[in-house]
Amino acid sequence: QLRLVESGGGLVQPGGSLRLSCTASDVTLDEYAIGWFRQAPGKEREGVSCISSGGGSTFTADSVKGRFTISRGNAKNTVYLEMDSLRPEDTAVYYCCANVKVVGTSSWEDYWGHGTHVTVSS
Repeated sequence: QLRLVESGGGLVQPGGSLRLSCTASDVTLDEYAIGWFRQAPGKEREGVSCISSGGGSTFTADSVKGRFTISRGNAKNTVYLEMDSLRPEDTAVYYCCANVKVVGTSSWEDYWGHGTHVTVSS
């Protein structure tokens, strides 16, 4: 079973930067589409950015476009979310998700990590 672990969250001042990591043990993430999502207190979970299997294409939400960048690590078991020019409204728990095809079927399944907290405050 695919297990994802997010790391890199913390407290940062407005305008600062953080790099989040989404890491899998014992498996390469290169063959899966990976997405970063976030959930702020009292709000629904929203998509932030995603990257296709192999990393050929990416999508970034308008709310973070130009500030957040998703990428794959050279080790192929990690996907990063580089977050620059952070704002208080970026405060949330950030989750990564892998979209995996169920073997022998036409179905897809999402695997989620437990999240990492990001707080942007002065």
